[in-house]
Amino acid sequence: MLTRRQTVRSLAAGYGVLAGMALVIGAAVIALLIAAADLSVDDAGFFNVAEFFNVYVWRVTRFTLLQAVLSTVLSVALAIPLARALARRQTFFGRKWLLRLLAVPIGLPPIVAALGLIEIWGRNGLINTALLAGGLDNPISIYGLPGILIAHVFFNMPLATRLLLTQLDRVPSEYWRNASQLGLGQWATFRLIEWPYMRSHIAGIAGLVFMLCVTSFTLVLLLGGGPAATTIEVAIYQALRFDFDPQRAVILALLQLLLTGILLAVLASIGGAPQETPTLGQPTRRFPGRGYLAQSADFCLIILMALFLVTPLLSIAFSGLSADFKQLFSETIVWRAITTSLAIASLAAICAVTLALVLIRARYAALPLVSHNGWARWFRALAAAASSLVLLVPPIVLGAGWFVLLRNRLDVFSLAPVIVITINALMALPFVMRVLEPAHTTHMARTGRLTASLGIGGISRLLLVDWPGLRRAFLLATAFAAALSLGDLGAIALFGSQDVVTLPYLLLQRMGSYRSNDAAGLALILGLVCLILMVIADQERPRARTETAT
Repeated sequence: MLTRRQTVRSLAAGYGVLAGMALVIGAAVIALLIAAADLSVDDAGFFNVAEFFNVYVWRVTRFTLLQAVLSTVLSVALAIPLARALARRQTFFGRKWLLRLLAVPIGLPPIVAALGLIEIWGRNGLINTALLAGGLDNPISIYGLPGILIAHVFFNMPLATRLLLTQLDRVPSEYWRNASQLGLGQWATFRLIEWPYMRSHIAGIAGLVFMLCVTSFTLVLLLGGGPAATTIEVAIYQALRFDFDPQRAVILALLQLLLTGILLAVLASIGGAPQETPTLGQPTRRFPGRGYLAQSADFCLIILMALFLVTPLLSIAFSGLSADFKQLFSETIVWRAITTSLAIASLAAICAVTLALVLIRARYAALPLVSHNGWARWFRALAAAASSLVLLVPPIVLGAGWFVLLRNRLDVFSLAPVIVITINALMALPFVMRVLEPAHTTHMARTGRLTASLGIGGISRLLLVDWPGLRRAFLLATAFAAALSLGDLGAIALFGSQDVVTLPYLLLQRMGSYRSNDAAGLALILGLVCLILMVIADQERPRARTETAT
């Protein structure tokens, strides 16, 4: 419960955050629209349609959609049998660590993962070396469409598997007991029990994966392999940094904006929960197929998945350990990149968490007013939508808008740190909101009335009530936002320079100059920092459990 004064302050702060976000995102979009309008009018004053529908734009758009469709189909098609195998085999040794392994690609910087995939699937990688030993001549190329598909499956198949496994874990225990008593086979069990629970979410999961593949930048930049394998976001980057063609960049940015808008609208309209039936609420107990063939198929699939995910991570570790760290750490630019990365990531994480807390507090303050105030309902909906608005305007499009807006007015590269921090904070905001808001809702439901009745407020409430209750969610959200910012290459790729160098930007430069040992060492450093952040934030705190027990 909040007092009237606290409610007014919370709502005012929420409106301020929404206004600031509207300014940052709206200015970029308006700059792109104005530039497009100026560029698309010919000397006679007519709209030049050819500027928007030339051969290059169509080719880039077709490839963007093609690689996204193929990546989505492969990721989801592999995730379905893998989720079923993990759901059926509940007790094998190492299952807990395998489930944790599925979360690793989500927090891994794309540039680090790309380097690991090159070590395994590249020309001199483990796979091609084995195939050469078998008499084949370089049958696999990591660059171009095959490499993009492998990388997207590496990132998105574990995500889809975790989401589908969550749905299978929701199947009531009575269903499995009835299936066992009726002697249902594997196909009948899948068709009658498993598929209905997965089907209700399969469209939403596929849409999310498709969205991530359409807006993929780093993986396509590193593995695209030339003009024939270029997506819209990479084409925007090339138009601004290499060709210095703002006209093409504006057209592509608007096209990307239109494409992501359509995708988000489709995502909002699909999905839904399966029809639930009354159950006894007993813990789920599954009766897996005990046939030798079924067990062998499940474990073969699980082992192949583990190898697919583990081998790039191990290759990064082994290659990184072989780097000359003494020489690396003797370079001033390496220390500057580390310092800049940590500073940008810390500030971006603080900004993202602060924005999220203000929006969450404002949504909570408006909740009691929803029943009799229409504007309160609109405010809560707007605050929730605003946190996901950056999904509509990807970082590369947001950066392109500010590049076009500032290039004739100020030195764009002198403002690089501010722009990169702002874009990274907005990029992390949807994820931070999804971590903090459920924890805040639960915390306020448990403590709100009691603290209000005791008159605890201000700094006392923050230190004695809010911080102990929200500490773990706050640390997890901060670490996740920092890890996202540390591994980001979208914003810094546009605004990076010799004066503003981050670890991903330096890693990209070393890969481009074929200094593979240095790149491996930098990748290991970057990956370890992100991994440490996630482990520290997600670990249980024995002291808190002890205090609770006493």
